Amino acid sequence: MKTYETLKVTQEGQVLTVRLHRPESKNAINMRMVYDLMDLVDVVTDASDVSVVVFRGSNGCFTSGIDLKDFSLDKPPDIYGLQKWENMCRQVEKLNKFTVAAVEGECIGGGVQLALLCDARIAEKKAVFQLNEVKLGFLPGMAVFRLAKYVGLGRAKNLILTGRRLKAEEALQWGLLDTVSEAVDFEDCVRTTVHRLLPFHPEALELSRRLLNECYAAEYEDFIGRFLAAQHRAITSEAFRQLIVEASKPKSAAKALAGQEGR
Repeated sequence: MKTYETLKVTQEGQVLTVRLHRPESKNAINMRMVYDLMDLVDVVTDASDVSVVVFRGSNGCFTSGIDLKDFSLDKPPDIYGLQKWENMCRQVEKLNKFTVAAVEGECIGGGVQLALLCDARIAEKKAVFQLNEVKLGFLPGMAVFRLAKYVGLGRAKNLILTGRRLKAEEALQWGLLDTVSEAVDFEDCVRTTVHRLLPFHPEALELSRRLLNECYAAEYEDFIGRFLAAQHRAITSEAFRQLIVEASKPKSAAKALAGQEGR
């Protein structure tokens, strides 16, 4: 795996861990990090030896959000960099691997957005979440599109418009997180979460995720057609054929007996 200026990337088996790593700025997200993440996603997409990507922070902090030092008073702000960030977010959201956000410490601004992109979201008990952009005078990216789907419109408004800090246990109650653990158990929590995701079939993952992302935006009559097309693609895949092959094999006597006793 490549090395990056703003990321620390390690691999253990099928699991790739990506740490946001700009300790001098509490892992603030600058354009160099955006480009590094874009390149990483391109590499990982074609990596047959990676099944799960875990996004983490460094030095007890996930990220302090956007690095405002990327903006200059010498020229008008340019939307181009923010568009690059949103394009990268969409790449992560569509990545053909399971994705996990493992949050320690502060998770501010773009960090919350990154967590929303992931298939699983876990945090240590002391973690805090905040979308403070509106209070600062700009918008919290496409969190305005994604957050309400997790927590409901009222709670999304509360979090985005007030910029208040949300503790991990409350984020769990709201549906922003799947699991919260004590700091001493956090590494075990990460491993357990990854273990539950494996094994998986990339095509079924892609299709299910796409349909879930579309479920709020289509009427049933339109959605059922998309679903049936996706289901047809799934059941004509090699993974489903192998499932049928296994199901058609005769059971051993022991398994057959066990099945009868379980009735």
